[in-house]
Amino acid sequence: MAIEFDPFSRQYFDDPTEMYVHLREEAPCFHSEQYDFYAFSRFDDCVAVHRDTENFTSTHGLTYEQLSDPDPPPMNSMIMMDPPDHTRYRKLVSRSFTPRAMARYEELIRGQITKYLDPLMDRDEFDLVGDFSGPFPVEIICAILGVPEADWQMIRHQTDAMLHREEGQALGTAAQAEAAINQAVYFIEFVSDKRSHLGDDLVSTLIEAQVETEDGAMTGLTDEDIAGFASLLGAAGSETVTKAVANGAVLFHRWPEQWERLKADPGKTTAAVEEVLRYWAPSQYQGRYSVNATEWHGVTIEAGKPVFIVTGAANQDEREFGPTATQFDIEREQRLAISLGHGIHTCLGAALARMECEVAFDEIRQRWPSFTIDESRCERVQMSNVAGYANVPFSPR
Repeated sequence: MAIEFDPFSRQYFDDPTEMYVHLREEAPCFHSEQYDFYAFSRFDDCVAVHRDTENFTSTHGLTYEQLSDPDPPPMNSMIMMDPPDHTRYRKLVSRSFTPRAMARYEELIRGQITKYLDPLMDRDEFDLVGDFSGPFPVEIICAILGVPEADWQMIRHQTDAMLHREEGQALGTAAQAEAAINQAVYFIEFVSDKRSHLGDDLVSTLIEAQVETEDGAMTGLTDEDIAGFASLLGAAGSETVTKAVANGAVLFHRWPEQWERLKADPGKTTAAVEEVLRYWAPSQYQGRYSVNATEWHGVTIEAGKPVFIVTGAANQDEREFGPTATQFDIEREQRLAISLGHGIHTCLGAALARMECEVAFDEIRQRWPSFTIDESRCERVQMSNVAGYANVPFSPR
């Protein structure tokens, strides 16, 4: 049987679990003849590639569309930088997303979550994504950035439009390009306007910040630099939590004994969120670009090729997680969590995302100790490297 990994296929969109098994066992360094990319699926290999910035660069982008462009345009996003540029820029914003800093965001997080959950208390059924996990995360990150409230949901819808892919569609359409341009223009105009009325928000902090250049001089960030930060955080901050909360609800529906464990001991919520992220990582793969030729498992990766770190496959690798790797277990102890990235590109908002998920499951548990989900009516998103549910029919009982 031919081994295939097609991130634009129906199998990938619906459930790539079986595809990942074949990759790990039979083609741990997979080469796609169709798209001419390479993919790593074993846990240890994925960790190694994350750490190897000498042979695998982030500067060419993250998606196949970006990585397959032989002459990519300049990118202002920190996620598309290598050291030392990445190191300098990350320092500017990392202090706003440490676990300690999260304490001051908890009231905001709980307030936005309860704002959406309270009106659902009398409903016999609702869509957990459309009515809850879709709208609330973008509002939290936008509030932190200082984006006007009237524009919060627009950012989410623009991001969804940018990431959407039809089956077999490897490259973006004109509509998706337009959404990306509109979001870039929005954030540049937003930053420019913010300079004249600074506030207590992250973008204002970045406007006032100074960054050290390669020659040791200090300089401020441009509007384009800050807009790149804001766009990255706005997109990641909306998509990751939206997918994780919905994924978790479906997993608890499938494994009701795990929900009972969580209800019996809410102290397990942190571990439960980590297991949700492991089992169904919201970002299924991260892209890199090969700088030098390297050999893995008898396969030579040529220089100048797209490379994917397939987190979704690595997170169910029995070599790392043992014979229960494909089981959902909220008491699992993970040696190393890579669901929200690893190494220098660990998700900047990882602590924020985890806290949002913890509060969301805590509030759901308090309101609906028992629930069912009609999986026959669930639909998954079709997106470039992001996986999860587009809708989840949720019924309290």
